[in-house]
Amino acid sequence: MPLRLAPLRLPLRRRLQTLAVLQWVFSFLALGQLCTLMFVLALRGSLWVPALLYGLWLLADRDTPRRGGRSSAWVRGWTLWHHFRDYFPISLIRTAELDPRRNYLLGFHPHGVLAAGAFANFCTEATGFGGLFPGLHPHLLTLPCWFRLPLFRDYMLAGGLVSSEKSSLEFLLSREGGGQAAVIALGGPPESLDAHPGALTLQLLGRKGFVRIALEHGTSCSSRWRTPPARGSGASSCGSSGFWVGSPLELPRTPNPPPEAVELWHRRYLKSLSDLFEEHKLGYGVPPDRHLSFV
Repeated sequence: MPLRLAPLRLPLRRRLQTLAVLQWVFSFLALGQLCTLMFVLALRGSLWVPALLYGLWLLADRDTPRRGGRSSAWVRGWTLWHHFRDYFPISLIRTAELDPRRNYLLGFHPHGVLAAGAFANFCTEATGFGGLFPGLHPHLLTLPCWFRLPLFRDYMLAGGLVSSEKSSLEFLLSREGGGQAAVIALGGPPESLDAHPGALTLQLLGRKGFVRIALEHGTSCSSRWRTPPARGSGASSCGSSGFWVGSPLELPRTPNPPPEAVELWHRRYLKSLSDLFEEHKLGYGVPPDRHLSFV
């Protein structure tokens, strides 16, 4: 996909959209380091008392990223995220209802470089997750190292991000009363490093741990597919980016599931994901002869 630079004369709304994306990229590339530096400087300066108190609070709060997080409706509802959404633009499409009395494991595909679509859909209300799936609380799982950065970790928690550790996932899926949606980019870092325009290859064949955990908790699994991103920072418009949430697979609760059960439901998940893609691909410009492949 050729890169086309945006013209110098743009309407204000496009400038705001670009700034929203740039601040988001900065947040993931440098804000954590900046927050850590500010904390260290505060400890060594005149603000050492509040910094010390905050450090003690961090020790007391260290398990929160593994215990469901601490999302903020205010942060998730910032107008900033609407500009972020409109830059690409990003849309969330519900193909089936999800019962808020149950817990769900949502597989996100493909990972992408910075998972911008997952962030917009599950860490903000810009695409209307709360209206489409009332009663469900989304939690996007990410690397636990991010939650070791002071101040920055609280910003991430406010958006609904939680640790990707196994104990974190199990905590969400075992919550009584349901209403929890744990979102995982199942392809992981290897898939993010292989991200390029038009790619339809997913790193899923060897990733079966999520099926085992879902079986152990009797959790419903739902796949979520993203069309190729519409544009990158500084590029001009070249289409929309859609995100489809598919019908859930109702997995039976199976303590200590045997390998054959894991294999069976893993195959069913791959088929469900392929069916979701085939059903909607033509509406987003994917040629009929292009299909998903798994490695």
